[in-house]
Amino acid sequence: MILVFRWIHEDLKPWKETGITRKMLEKAKWNAYFRLTILDGRIYVEKYNTMLKRFIQTRHLFTMYGIVQLLRWYPEKLPNLEIMFKTDDWPAIRSKDYRWPDTGPPPLFSYCSDLQSLDIVFPDWSFWGWAEINTKPWRSVIKDIKEGNKISKWKDRVPFAYWKGNPHDWIGQSKNGYNESNLEDQCTHRYKMYVEGSTWSVSEKYILACDSPTLYVRPRYHDFFSRGMIPQQHYWPIRENDKCRSLKFVVQWGNNHTDKAQAIGKVGSQFIHEDLKMEYVYDYMFHLLNEYAKLLKFEPIIPANAVEICSESLACTSEGISRTFVEEALEKSPSYINPCTLPPPYDPEELKAFDELKVKATQQVEAWEDDYWSRQKNKH
Repeated sequence: MILVFRWIHEDLKPWKETGITRKMLEKAKWNAYFRLTILDGRIYVEKYNTMLKRFIQTRHLFTMYGIVQLLRWYPEKLPNLEIMFKTDDWPAIRSKDYRWPDTGPPPLFSYCSDLQSLDIVFPDWSFWGWAEINTKPWRSVIKDIKEGNKISKWKDRVPFAYWKGNPHDWIGQSKNGYNESNLEDQCTHRYKMYVEGSTWSVSEKYILACDSPTLYVRPRYHDFFSRGMIPQQHYWPIRENDKCRSLKFVVQWGNNHTDKAQAIGKVGSQFIHEDLKMEYVYDYMFHLLNEYAKLLKFEPIIPANAVEICSESLACTSEGISRTFVEEALEKSPSYINPCTLPPPYDPEELKAFDELKVKATQQVEAWEDDYWSRQKNKH
């Protein structure tokens, strides 16, 4: 996880030379769903809920709640700051629109980004719960999945690839009380598939946690932790434009090389269980917000329309499953240890070597696939 922290420097690099001005921040308001201000250890939120920007489910609630819990986890350790946050799926700040220093990009926090965007990635809302699909806070989910992995050994699992992602599934599950949607009961196949939805998918971390090799259809988007993963080590890359043949090849390969396939599943799962512990998620948030605050060229203030939030106020405005998850995700005491040390940024050569490693690992898999299908064709 420590290596993942180095991407904080990359995400904030567009403002390294210029800093972040009040004018830049206000530009981000156009795409933001809320502004969050931390001032003297207290949190204030100004919502932007217009006809064009309707809040999606309870994402904003659990995102705000996560930052409140960060202050409970590391009390009196966060600086004053203002951030603009977007809670839908799509990156909004296109790098091509901000190529000159005098048109500095708006700093906008989002759940994901891509190579053409400058959105600052932040842990998604589901770490504190996803009420709409009855997914508990991450601390509870990861424990449940760990126990679920013990139910069947990998070599005893169904020797096929499994994917679940149809949104209509959740409509049916909601009607029967989610009795068949427990994530810990879904680690029953030797291979799990990860496919992006409209952008990146929250399902990523749950799929990777299953001890089964994740068949990772080549993604366009990244969240805050996925950039630390390497093909053939943490997952198996699948061609986006030839999925079926890629999937058929890897399932046959894995069933004929069970030790190698199982090892990939284990490394990917360990990355999630060990490196994505909630303590490290909070450390990532802590360092990201601290490094961001160092760039501010203005004094944060409380907006006129902002309201103060805390654990109690957010719990009081929640009901049903949301209230249950908010109470479950409450950090009842501060951390007994200080945040981990933020590693230095990548130098250009390091970053280039890391990118080349991932490209070569993917190209090697594609070469194996091409050779396999070529030999199959020659047999007929």
